[in-house]
Amino acid sequence: MKKCPYCAEPVQDDTLVCPHCRMNLTTNVYAPQPTQPNYSQQSPVQPGLTGDAYPTAQPETSGKATGSLIAGVSAYVILPFVGAIIAIILGHLGLSEIKKSAGRLKGDGLAVAGLVLGYIQFALIPFILIIAAIAIPNLIRARTAANEASAVGSLRTITTAEISYSSSCPRIGFAHRLTELGPNGSSCPQGANQIDRILAAGTKNGYRFTPHISSFTGQVPETDFGWNADPVTESSGTKHFFVDETGVIRFSKTGPADQDSDILQ
Repeated sequence: MKKCPYCAEPVQDDTLVCPHCRMNLTTNVYAPQPTQPNYSQQSPVQPGLTGDAYPTAQPETSGKATGSLIAGVSAYVILPFVGAIIAIILGHLGLSEIKKSAGRLKGDGLAVAGLVLGYIQFALIPFILIIAAIAIPNLIRARTAANEASAVGSLRTITTAEISYSSSCPRIGFAHRLTELGPNGSSCPQGANQIDRILAAGTKNGYRFTPHISSFTGQVPETDFGWNADPVTESSGTKHFFVDETGVIRFSKTGPADQDSDILQ
């Protein structure tokens, strides 16, 4: 007699099927199950690291690429043309550096942006030169005309100041110096402060104002006067002006004007 391995009931030794639980007794229920081969292979663990993960370094931004973008922007703000040249050079160097780094460097977009800004400015050079060729002479002429108009206005101011000064200071008459007509006039304080401090210093808006010595009589009181207005440089103005006690302003294009020069219309 033996026991059924499934239900533990006694059965005959030659019984093939348990009459109690109807299980097949020819199968060896105690045979060990075959083990499945384990093909998984553990990744080697480096000392000092936990698990099987390897750290991955993040790519750094190329300094040349960043410099290219900064130079490209500065070319439109503080370093025209020079900044464009720097941007183009650093842009090409940055792209080459990034390509050779095998992923260790990034920033190709910055380098390309710097290159674009640099090349755009160089492409604009012909247009800038054309505009400059047209605008600069016009600006010079406008500045010259403005200086000349200012000089004429200053001579008229001096004429009015001289008349007012001689009225306030009858014992002196007309003043020989512009400082006497300005805020710091001392010979006759009641006749001072007829002109502003800048004009009293003798130079204003590109013109120098000096007394025409031969127009003064040298008598006391002074009954005549004469003042010249001459450009400080050739770019300051093209005309020389003169005024005397008559109030008529005259001009000359060849040198200092005097009482015989052409009358300004």
